[in-house]
Amino acid sequence: MMNKIYPRKGDTQTVYLNAVVKDPSIEIGDYTIYNDFVSDPCLFEQNNVLYHYPINHERLIIGKFCSIACGAKFLFNCANHTLKSLSTYTFPLFYEDWELDKADVASAWDNKGDIVNAEVINELKIK
Repeated sequence: MMNKIYPRKGDTQTVYLNAVVKDPSIEIGDYTIYNDFVSDPCLFEQNNVLYHYPINHERLIIGKFCSIACGAKFLFNCANHTLKSLSTYTFPLFYEDWELDKADVASAWDNKGDIVNAEVINELKIK
């Protein structure tokens, strides 16, 4: 894990991503950078990793030496509304109000699994 946040002196728009990401379900390889000229790049998790609810146990895995551009978004399964129901309303998210079993929440969406970038997939194939 990198301890240095900014790869270039005086440049606060670019960060080493694994130095600022704190969520253990988000894995970032060394030297992967993120540039944001609109917002603070240290807020990557808040601004760019969307609908990532802990109940689904999904992971975001980004390999080493990747470059992530300003505005890139990672959308998780909870952003998808099921088409198997009469309504696309997110009833499972409000399981308490509807007296639903919390254990069924993760299965309420068409789960596509973790988000893994191609660099990591290639690394796994090589091993």
